[in-house]
Amino acid sequence: MRKKAYYLSTCNTCKRILSEIDSSSMELQEIKGNPLTLEQVEELRELAGSYEALLNRRAKKYQKRGLKEVALSEEAIKALLLEHYTFLKRPVFVIDNQIFIGNSKKVVTNLKEAI
Repeated sequence: MRKKAYYLSTCNTCKRILSEIDSSSMELQEIKGNPLTLEQVEELRELAGSYEALLNRRAKKYQKRGLKEVALSEEAIKALLLEHYTFLKRPVFVIDNQIFIGNSKKVVTNLKEAI
């Protein structure tokens, strides 16, 4: 069984969700100190169905660059995800072949059921 979490150690929401689940058997990757690789971004896209599903539209860098007004291609989003950790919607959990992106109540509930 594969269990992995991509999170940010300075993010209170990530810390809260990790504290609510049993992450002892989970591989944890802190994305600021250990950025995503091309292979990881492509694997997450495969599970999520698109790069757009992984994009954090609330990131300050996203807003500062005025990306809301731009139609971003999947390749452009992929480049953003590889460029800086803040562009990844977090946390991201991979449990076997299921992916859980973000921190909505529904996502967290479904994550807890999958674990």
